[in-house]
Amino acid sequence: MSEFRTLDSAEVKGKRVLLRVDLNVPMENGKVSDATRIARVLPTIRELADKGAKVILLAHFGRPKGGPDEANSLQPVAAAVAEPLGRPVGFAADCVGDVAASAIAKMRDGDVILLENTRFHKGEEKNDPAFVEALARLGDLYVNDAFSAAHRAHASTEGVARKLPAYAGRAMQAELDALTLALGSPERPVAAIVGGAKVSSKLELLGNLVKKVDTLIIGGGMANTFLFAQGKPVGKSLCEKDLADTARSILKAAEAAGCRVLLPVDGNAAKEFKANAPSRFVGVDEVADDEMVLDIGPKSIQAVEAALRQTKTLVWNGPFGAFEIPPFDTATKQIARTVALLTKAGELKSVAGGGDTVSALNAAGVGDQLTYISAAGGAFLEWMEGKPLPGVEALRS
Repeated sequence: MSEFRTLDSAEVKGKRVLLRVDLNVPMENGKVSDATRIARVLPTIRELADKGAKVILLAHFGRPKGGPDEANSLQPVAAAVAEPLGRPVGFAADCVGDVAASAIAKMRDGDVILLENTRFHKGEEKNDPAFVEALARLGDLYVNDAFSAAHRAHASTEGVARKLPAYAGRAMQAELDALTLALGSPERPVAAIVGGAKVSSKLELLGNLVKKVDTLIIGGGMANTFLFAQGKPVGKSLCEKDLADTARSILKAAEAAGCRVLLPVDGNAAKEFKANAPSRFVGVDEVADDEMVLDIGPKSIQAVEAALRQTKTLVWNGPFGAFEIPPFDTATKQIARTVALLTKAGELKSVAGGGDTVSALNAAGVGDQLTYISAAGGAFLEWMEGKPLPGVEALRS
């Protein structure tokens, strides 16, 4: 972490600390239904408060259109943060101006306050200099603990970090440590699992990974596009046939880079997409015209597990099949448990991220058994694509 400024070098006692967090949590009937993102930022909030900082939380919520609206207010989230934090969390009905300044002026050392949704101001997403200045006036220093929003050059994620002394919070620090471990300076051999529905959504990702990993394991619907590009029958399977040339060019680039690409050799095929639909295991040369492949098969699972046993570092994004419905969740769950076992045995360092991936790992019962699991979606994907993240770049030493 030496290339990024962290809380280890920050003097915070008596200071107004603008802490950017991700509190864009799911709500049901006015209550937070999944507090994972809250849990991740509690250590940083607690550390700053315990050190005597005035902790001022900045966050966005939802996608408000053209100004404040009650449905996208952060006010109910303040109580959801206060409960596990074990201390009161105040709330200000704006994130800039007199309302925010007045609320902050009343704070004592160790107090915590949540400011209203930054996206209620158009200047947030535009990274407008005047809005950046208005935010910066409220703090003495800035801490970013929202990796999941770090791929956006917004006022509260990048603009303020250029105006005030800026540091990575503990959740951000953990994320950057894990990402460096996975692709920055990994222990080799390195493998990447890339699954999910479409090649088109992960072209840049695949193009970057073939230059960085020793083995690229492709699953999910996108595997069908690669198999189709090799002349295999795909029946009614999800397949982007217009990207066959692109798939072939990725395979060619992998060969040139010395990256082994592991594609399925068999699959679980059904005639309809529904839970517990009648299905059969077929080789990739044997898919019938009226069938769709919804998961990889047992021979492919064995091949993936064999590859993982030869791997020291794994980065994973995307499931192997239609993991939401049985029996097409088999491969993703079995491989997830194998990854967890290898990680626990100290034979593998494993980093995974992306919404579907996290859901699949949780469904397999191993959501806490990998080296690191990123809750960030877009930011994790852009990092895997090799793109600089504005909110991270602003924290460099």
